[in-house]
Amino acid sequence: MSSSEFEKVDCLIIGSGPAGYTAAIYAARADLKPVMYTGMQMGGQLTTTTEVDNFPGYPKGVTGPVMMEDLQHQAERFGTDVRFGIIEKADFQNRPFKATTDSGKVIEAETVIIATGATAQWLGLESEKTYNGHGVSACATCDGFFYRGLDIAVVGGGDTACEEASYLAKLGRKVYMIVRRDELRASKAMQHRVMNTPNIEIIWNHVTEEITGDGKVVTGARLKNAKTGEIKNIEIQGFFVAIGHTPNTDIFKGQLDLDNQGYIKTVPGSTRTNIEGVFAAGDVQDHVFRQAVTAAGTGCMAAIEAERWMGAKE
Repeated sequence: MSSSEFEKVDCLIIGSGPAGYTAAIYAARADLKPVMYTGMQMGGQLTTTTEVDNFPGYPKGVTGPVMMEDLQHQAERFGTDVRFGIIEKADFQNRPFKATTDSGKVIEAETVIIATGATAQWLGLESEKTYNGHGVSACATCDGFFYRGLDIAVVGGGDTACEEASYLAKLGRKVYMIVRRDELRASKAMQHRVMNTPNIEIIWNHVTEEITGDGKVVTGARLKNAKTGEIKNIEIQGFFVAIGHTPNTDIFKGQLDLDNQGYIKTVPGSTRTNIEGVFAAGDVQDHVFRQAVTAAGTGCMAAIEAERWMGAKE
């Protein structure tokens, strides 16, 4: 293997977004000379979000893509080598750890910070893409504020959907829960909360055929009764998809301890994984909060833990 296909680094960060970039800022300032591979979606899920109003330090709000550019520039200012590319294979059996890029290059790293995030599951409708960020969202706590006093729909029947509907019910005028079966999959406690919220209406046995709009924003949804085929139209201004997230952990299966949903298990109060020297930050290990600010916090933790681990190893 030629030297152009092989490289040794102190700290490899896999994935960008708030967790990856914050880890990079701290690691670079600690002189770990981090190398980051961004993944295909440079900046992560936030690049698909329009307004971000709940991240500290932006009193007037900011768009997701601009915030990610700010974080990238900050990481680069301290010397992070940010590379657009994908890590396709990881080998944590021996140290230094090995990671193979999509171009076939092998990176040998003394320590690795994983910040590959999670991907929201979508219904697969073309109208979802058309109105994403303009009425369609996969995060109530991120975007619910923009729908104060409006009519909203939430798709899903699990705990996440019930949580999102309950949260949105405090903000919106009316919340429709679109459930494809005749029962909720959520825990009993979450079911009771939804059933006892007066402005939540559950539409049972229905699937979403189309999200409708005026070309700029969402104005409604066309639903189909899964049993009778009957069509039902509802007028809404917000459409929230809450059918789950998929953590981006495929390349780590069989090496890192994952929970039953595929999220990386970390030591409580830490970003340490079951392999010494490998740390995980952000949504790839957090299926509870899934916020930019919590991802950034764990990115900071991962870099500090990586620095201390490297110091103890020397």
